[in-house]
Amino acid sequence: MKWKWLLSLVVLVVLAGCGGGPKKDVSIFILPSTGLPQNITEKMETDLQAKVGESPTVAVHSSPIYNDEKLLVEIAAGDHSLVILPKKNFEAFARQGSFVSLDDLFKPEDYPSGVVEAPVGDEKNPKMEKHLYGIPLGESKWLKDSGYKGEELYAFVHPRAPQMDKAKQVLQVLASK
Repeated sequence: MKWKWLLSLVVLVVLAGCGGGPKKDVSIFILPSTGLPQNITEKMETDLQAKVGESPTVAVHSSPIYNDEKLLVEIAAGDHSLVILPKKNFEAFARQGSFVSLDDLFKPEDYPSGVVEAPVGDEKNPKMEKHLYGIPLGESKWLKDSGYKGEELYAFVHPRAPQMDKAKQVLQVLASK
């Protein structure tokens, strides 16, 4: 009986060691309405890391097929620092509130389509305020260089981004034209 317990412990330690390497500083989830093939997602990650430099490290995740449930799970889980979605999805989520204002990072007048009126403040007595919550990536050099040719996408910082400053740093690179 003792050897079974020891064997179980060894298996557990071995499996725990197979974690796939160190976690990246900034995780990005991108989901166009047509989905995104794995080879494009990998190219996006490689290209973005080259543009960002050694630090912060980035990981780009997507799904080959668009699925509303997948999108909801990814956003609710809060594992990603940045989320990139079609305009209709971005606006629907932004109007619910709780997004990170980007007014301190970008001029709202430079990205008027990313400005949304949303509830801000106390959950019981929210005030409606207009802020820049998303950056349209239609002119993004990163998307163009990666071979993406679909609809315009909007990038926003997840409110539970583990490293907010690094997420904003990467967003500035994504927005460059």
